[in-house]
Amino acid sequence: MAIDTSAPSIEPSAESSAPPKLSGRAKLILFVLCAAQFMVALDFSVLNVALPVLGKDLGMSQSALQWAVTAFALPSGGFLLLFGRTADLYGRRKVFLTGLAVFGTASLLATFAWDPASFLAGRALQGLGAAAIVPTGMSLLTTTFPEGPQRDRALGISGTLLSLGFTIGMVLGGVMTDTLGWRSTMGLLAVAAVIVLVLAPGLLTESRHPERPRLDVPGAVTVTGGLLAVIYSLSTAADRGFGGVDVVVTLVAGILLLVGFVVVESRSAAPLVSLPMLRRRTVAWGNLGGLVTFSMMSTVVFVLTLYLQEVLELSAFRTGLVFGVQGVLSALAGAYAPKLIGRIGARRTLVVSLLGQGVFVAALLGIGRESGALLATVAVSLASVCHLGAIISYGLTVTSGVPDEEQGLATGLVTTTQQVGITIGIPLLGVLATTGSDLLSGARTVLALDAVIVVGAGLLVAVGLRKSRA
Repeated sequence: MAIDTSAPSIEPSAESSAPPKLSGRAKLILFVLCAAQFMVALDFSVLNVALPVLGKDLGMSQSALQWAVTAFALPSGGFLLLFGRTADLYGRRKVFLTGLAVFGTASLLATFAWDPASFLAGRALQGLGAAAIVPTGMSLLTTTFPEGPQRDRALGISGTLLSLGFTIGMVLGGVMTDTLGWRSTMGLLAVAAVIVLVLAPGLLTESRHPERPRLDVPGAVTVTGGLLAVIYSLSTAADRGFGGVDVVVTLVAGILLLVGFVVVESRSAAPLVSLPMLRRRTVAWGNLGGLVTFSMMSTVVFVLTLYLQEVLELSAFRTGLVFGVQGVLSALAGAYAPKLIGRIGARRTLVVSLLGQGVFVAALLGIGRESGALLATVAVSLASVCHLGAIISYGLTVTSGVPDEEQGLATGLVTTTQQVGITIGIPLLGVLATTGSDLLSGARTVLALDAVIVVGAGLLVAVGLRKSRA
């Protein structure tokens, strides 16, 4: 069977234009799936503020601290497509629950880590669990809630919590580290995983591809190896620059493996990624929009964090408040975005959101050496509102019209774009802000390039999706 017919019902609303009302069981399923996504998003940011304290406690050098992030990013980005397709073939619920168990166990290992090796092992296993949770959670959501207003609302809530997870993690990480110690940040993730793991089995029904074709092993090896190599090289370049031999070698190897993946998929009887799906304009242009919005927004947050603390000399707490305002407005945007999508469509919303994000990032060029906190707060918050609109609409654009048996593949592409985007933005642009002698000048350069890239991508996506409609 493709989908269990006992999926939660949606109660009709009094007016066709009113937001669809979810049944009690549907709300619980949505809570479980969104809580899992929120937990993974929280993991990306909650540890950042704690890194200096963590390094001193475990005896990690300053240069080694980047591996606290890289150890998570490597498997979480590298195995997404593989786990998304595995879930399609062998059961999305099964892979989702397995990912939760791995993530929770890994969080406990990181909580009680006794040396750098044990901590980094926990972080790597967290990333592996996240690679199973993210695509399966998204595909369970899109196959549970049918295409239309119901799915729009579900993805709107999921996108809001995803954005809030990053923001809340930055604020919560500082508070917990100061009051309870850095280990509490990892302990929080373990508790969250246990709660979701207890609730999920009784709510989620199994779904998989009805024909169960064989897994494309050569495709899985080449794409996973390629993504791991590219993410490693870009993450390492963020710390040491692009001149290192290991950075160049792994980047070239990653690109060659990804090219090999395309060749393998063109000849495979049961490909891991369907090339005809990649040739869909909605899939190609939607994922381009997603890659740009994630990579460029992560760069903005990184640069502004440095600017607020190093140039304006704000405390970590006050810096967190800036991003707290961003999170509140993002939550409001998440409530309104499905309504906008219902009126003008996901494709137009994606284009408008990208253009808006680029315009408000350009407004940040007005930051100065003596003042700029207010401008930074307002501009980054409004840019984040547009960013959230792009997150929700690009996911809908990519997954719309895709059969249920291929939803794991489509959402695997969506989440791979998300994770790769988060990983590559800072190495590609953010490093420019830290390599020069003047941080403010470097920050302005990065923000200018960021704005140009986002606006340019918005225009390209508009043309590409218009041809798709034609």
